[in-house]
Amino acid sequence: MKLHATLPGGVNAITGYGEGYVMVNGERLDSNVVVLPDRIEPWAVKTFDELGTEDFAFLRDLKAEIVLLGTGVRQRFPHPRHTAELAKAGIGLEVMDLQAACRTYNILVAEQRKVAAALLFT
Repeated sequence: MKLHATLPGGVNAITGYGEGYVMVNGERLDSNVVVLPDRIEPWAVKTFDELGTEDFAFLRDLKAEIVLLGTGVRQRFPHPRHTAELAKAGIGLEVMDLQAACRTYNILVAEQRKVAAALLFT
């Protein structure tokens, strides 16, 4: 699916997604990734089941005000012990499937929010 949104200039926009990939500013990315308005960070997590506390500490250190966790084709919730560091830092966490995370990211970026979309394909 292609996405079109009116976003502030110079920010990363998710312009499409499909099975096993997202497109950011027209560039196809097919490995787990964290998309922020000003940069793209590779994410070493291999699968949802391997998510651990250190992965959420990495997300905390990105200094976003909200993290969108896209968990692949279906919504899956990580264990609260893994996400506790985000809560302690006052960073919101929204968990949704990958497609919803992509759409929500663009909405929040358009509102000039400090958002990070942590996207898992598997």
